[in-house]
Amino acid sequence: MKIRGIHIIIILFLTATHMMGQSEKKLVREGNNLYEEGNYQEAEIEYRKALAEKPDYVKGKFNLGDAMYGQENYEESGKIFNELGETAKTPAAKSGSWYNLGNTLMNQQKYKESIEAYKKALRVNPDDQDAKYNLEYARKMLSNQQQQDQNQDQDKDQDQKDKNKDQQDQNKDQEQKDQNQDQQEQKQDQKEQQQQQQDQKDQQQQQNQPQQISKEDAQRMLDALKNDEKKTLQELQEQKAKATKSKKSEIDW
Repeated sequence: MKIRGIHIIIILFLTATHMMGQSEKKLVREGNNLYEEGNYQEAEIEYRKALAEKPDYVKGKFNLGDAMYGQENYEESGKIFNELGETAKTPAAKSGSWYNLGNTLMNQQKYKESIEAYKKALRVNPDDQDAKYNLEYARKMLSNQQQQDQNQDQDKDQDQKDKNKDQQDQNKDQEQKDQNQDQQEQKQDQKEQQQQQQDQKDQQQQQNQPQQISKEDAQRMLDALKNDEKKTLQELQEQKAKATKSKKSEIDW
């Protein structure tokens, strides 16, 4: 990408320097020398001094824009060239301002706006080959930018889809885990319920069955029954004997 710097502008304005004041001429010349040496910040100071002497000094404004461009202050440089493009009277200053504005916009990756700036430059000077070259370059960069943005949007959409799928898979895994846990808990509850029912059944059966006694206890109970029977029989015999005796004593002989 080519920038039209102070080299061309100096040539354009050198023929008119005799009309300027000596102070402005000196300041611009000093600024140009500093610019040639790459001292853009110091050149800026000299150009601003010249503009302080003559605020509407087109050459001072244009070269100030170049100095700001050299410092990569594209925002300020763009403002200067845009203003000159609107206010400059000569075709060279106007087309050069639009051209350099296009360059500042290109460096900010504002390709759509730079295309419009180059078009304005070509409307003023249709034979400007640099403007034609940069216009096509800006169009190519804009196309690449749009394609890149589209790819980024697609990647973003795909990333979102993948993220959603991962979330769905996680939810599905969690649901399956919860379901398995619920089933295990249900099985455990059923097992405990069955065990409880079995315990109740066993207890009921045990209560319905006659109580088992040992052989010794059975013998003792049998002996006790025999003793009771003997005792009862003895008591009956005694009662019978008493009754017989009483009846005899009551007979009147």
